[in-house]
Amino acid sequence: MVKKNNLGTNNIIPLIVFLFSISVVLISFITVVFPALILVSDTIIIPGIEPIIPDPFETGVWSAGVISSSLIIFSLLVLHHKKKIPKLSKLFEKVLSFEISNKVSLIIMIVILIIYISITAGELAVQENFEDYAGVKKRLDTWSIDTSTNFEPHVRYFLLSSSMVLFESYKIIPFLASIALLITTYLITTKITQKRFAGIVSTIIVLQSSVFLTYDTTVSYTNFWVLFYLISLYLAYKFWPLTPVSICLSIASKAITFMFLPMSIYFILRSDITRKKKLIILGITTGIILAGVIAGTQMNVAAGTGELSSFDAKDFQMGFTSFAYQLRLDGLVMLFTIPLMVGLFIVSRNGIKHGESMMVFISGILLISPILTGFTPQTNQPYRFLPLIVFFAMGVGVLLSKKELSKKQT
Repeated sequence: MVKKNNLGTNNIIPLIVFLFSISVVLISFITVVFPALILVSDTIIIPGIEPIIPDPFETGVWSAGVISSSLIIFSLLVLHHKKKIPKLSKLFEKVLSFEISNKVSLIIMIVILIIYISITAGELAVQENFEDYAGVKKRLDTWSIDTSTNFEPHVRYFLLSSSMVLFESYKIIPFLASIALLITTYLITTKITQKRFAGIVSTIIVLQSSVFLTYDTTVSYTNFWVLFYLISLYLAYKFWPLTPVSICLSIASKAITFMFLPMSIYFILRSDITRKKKLIILGITTGIILAGVIAGTQMNVAAGTGELSSFDAKDFQMGFTSFAYQLRLDGLVMLFTIPLMVGLFIVSRNGIKHGESMMVFISGILLISPILTGFTPQTNQPYRFLPLIVFFAMGVGVLLSKKELSKKQT
């Protein structure tokens, strides 16, 4: 009786997390199915053409795929749960229980990286054509630690400058960072799932992403910030004293990482590490948050009245719409995010606590977009969704978690 009651109590948290997360995801997917529904009042004005009021119920390119994939997967899950198709149930069990050895996983990772490097290496000699490249290059030509300002991405500029000094190209270290990002995705997924096969699957999902492949060697939109943030999560397990260091490096690479820290706190709380380590990491992370809030307030005071940026409801709504068109080329994310959230809820109810963490990461990143546009003058760019791709991939890996892990965590 006691054991049953404990399980019921533990299932309250996954339910709360799921309801919040699926709400954010469904709102984001409204603009995937009906691109003009949220901004129906907007009139499209093109010079020389009569103003157009978009049809709020005109479906998007991915609408049929999103609805169809969700219905098919949910139907298969129901059939599996009711054991209507024994062969399907056996197939599910085989996939969920499948594992590979250390040697095989190492060989697969080496092959994956060799293929990726051989295909991508040619981009290193190609001139970058992003609009921001000219401004970034101009700043790098004059940047130094002595002349830098307080709120610049110092770590990013340092690594790019080092790349030019060491390799006579700004692209080499960003490329190496992309390789490291793939490796880190494998390591952290393997760690939290206790399955090497899950790590391989997550790595392949990141590697096939259009967002990842578009910005993996760019100088304008480097992924240092994502890499350092992932490393901070991995270090929480492997060597916690360096977790705050990696967090600070990530923020110093791109300030938006500061908004990820509440999600880091939840990840730490649900991690399988000692309570002492949790308290220390959480204390330091909270301190970083407070320091960032104070620094941001002081910056506003120095810039003007000291008041917070005003809220713009229209821009907040536009933040939700950015997901639909910024990730339109990432088919896996479009088709399977909703089923993934349901799957993460199921495994979290079965004791896999990082099912909750992945739901928090995915919904949190989607929510950051409207917050960013609603409270600041910044816009959402596709490269800012790279963390979403990574946590989507890790979420798929969590679905493959080792069964014994749920028993241990429960």
